[in-house]
Amino acid sequence: MNKSIQDIREDGYASAKARQFTESVIREMSRIAAAHNAINLAQGYPDFPAPEAIKQAAVRAVMEDHNQYAITWGTKGLRDAIATKVKRDYGVVIDPERQLTVCCGATEGMIATLLATINPGDEVIIFEPFYENYGADVILCGAVPKYVSLQPPTFNFSREELIAAFSNKTRAIIINTPNNPTGKVFNREELELIAELCIKHDVLAINDEIYEHILYDNTKHIPLWTLPRMAERTIAVNSVSKTFSVTGWRIGYVQAAPEITASIRKVHDFLTVGAAAPLQVAAAEAFNFGSEYYEELAGFYSERRDYLLTALEKAGFTCMRPQGAYYIMADITPFGWDDDVAFAKYMASEIGVAVVPGSSFFRSESTAGKQLIRFCFCKKFETLQAAADRLEKLKVRTI
Repeated sequence: MNKSIQDIREDGYASAKARQFTESVIREMSRIAAAHNAINLAQGYPDFPAPEAIKQAAVRAVMEDHNQYAITWGTKGLRDAIATKVKRDYGVVIDPERQLTVCCGATEGMIATLLATINPGDEVIIFEPFYENYGADVILCGAVPKYVSLQPPTFNFSREELIAAFSNKTRAIIINTPNNPTGKVFNREELELIAELCIKHDVLAINDEIYEHILYDNTKHIPLWTLPRMAERTIAVNSVSKTFSVTGWRIGYVQAAPEITASIRKVHDFLTVGAAAPLQVAAAEAFNFGSEYYEELAGFYSERRDYLLTALEKAGFTCMRPQGAYYIMADITPFGWDDDVAFAKYMASEIGVAVVPGSSFFRSESTAGKQLIRFCFCKKFETLQAAADRLEKLKVRTI
């Protein structure tokens, strides 16, 4: 029987899907940081300028009137530049006309990919802890998330648990490497197992690679799509946000086999039509940066990682040393707390440093993140130094 307007109002106007997840906790912590004038080590955006060359390229693009709709799946110049980058970095030739879709950030790239390939009732495997969008995206597709644990402090997974997660209902697995929030970089042995299971069960692999160039201690990023027989079933989601420190530009891209790309392009077209045209022109120029840019980028973040790790350990945290990305997971139990949300709010209001509660990276029914918080270090040294000074107010509980 159809519900009356009054019935709907009593139930609330939110859909059943929307009721299954909350607003972004990460973005909420930025608002809390602003309210308390806290140093924002929660949301992963730089507080330093983007490279001068990419900013000037954007100005030129606007002044040269690249201000109208681009081709919905991306300007030819940007797609060609991405294909050149892929060949340069990984020795793989892709067709920019049939294998690339430019999106409004990797965020849109992920949801467009899932909507284009996942059916209601399908199962999608997600490694936990996970970047918070993945769970919500799977729910929005009407699919069922299946979780496989990454166990601290190394955040390795159990081979047996991963094998057991695959079934005849599994449609896809999401791999984020280098990983947010853990800083884990999946090694070749782990990726080969994932590939073996994907091939055996005819499963798609969705590889979020936005931190591909932010690596430490001689760690190597291995794209899953470079492994044998995985190019045709791997969808790589990437963006310019982290590599070029332009998180507000929202220029992402998805690389996939032609048949999959055709489906993603259709969904993308009706989600957003297209990403900002002048910023696509500028991003194409950024992809021409030489290898020294990426080497300097990794060194730049390595110094900040080491500085913040030292400051956190001095303050009393037990930290997990990241191999990549720009986040540090820390254990709050030395301070006598067992509630990450309360501790994060205390950190912002009383200590003056905003962080992300660890539980936001776990399914709602899990208690695994209650003792964890996440710091980001994509900040100026002055910012990290000021945060370190404030952290000295923390007191470790002694018995």
